[in-house]
Amino acid sequence: MVHAVFVTPPPTGVAIAVEVSQRCPARRQDGHVPGDSPVVTLSDGLVTLRCWSRDDARFMAEASADPAIRRYNGSHDRLGRPTAPLSTADAAARIDQFASSWRAFAATGTPSGVAFAILDERSGDLVGCCGVDDWSNEDVAQVGYWIAPDARGRGYATSAAILLTRWLFDLGAARVFLTIVAGNEASVAVARRAGFVYEGTMRAHGVWQGQRCDVMWFAALPREWTLRRSDEAT
Repeated sequence: MVHAVFVTPPPTGVAIAVEVSQRCPARRQDGHVPGDSPVVTLSDGLVTLRCWSRDDARFMAEASADPAIRRYNGSHDRLGRPTAPLSTADAAARIDQFASSWRAFAATGTPSGVAFAILDERSGDLVGCCGVDDWSNEDVAQVGYWIAPDARGRGYATSAAILLTRWLFDLGAARVFLTIVAGNEASVAVARRAGFVYEGTMRAHGVWQGQRCDVMWFAALPREWTLRRSDEAT
């Protein structure tokens, strides 16, 4: 689950209120988080982020067959050829991997590999996925997200990215970044609306169907991001 999402920009100027419910003790200085696996739920009135369940496997499998998700979020071989879409069993195994990452987070306080299912808060319908691809030893987090085809254009990706970024900064991230394949303008718009700053383009960094492609780099820093979000809300 990496890098980009294929969405249509939502209306702007919407104030975001955040409710967070989590059973996760604060990280100690040694990085240990005591207690059981955390239950983390993030909400802003539009979307709810929660841990994936095996009951969600069919949704994940169906979404993995979408051409845009295969292009921008799926696994590829060294020539940029996409792997086959997930079966329901494959999706269930991936959800098990997410659960393992959540347990590791409970033990270490490092959320590398954790993922949230994105739900429409009002209907409870699954609409996508977001999560932490990596958390470095220097407390730098890389994030990614995708939205199912029939849920695009409603602001879900932007809301999810904001909630996820705020949560990571609350955990102590010094920097949050994401990468987007050049030409995926819808995802670029999401990154900008979520308060990320374009930092540059890595030329020929990716490959798709045998052709090299550029990859754009966006990042947010805690204080800078908070100020940008405050300015946009006023």
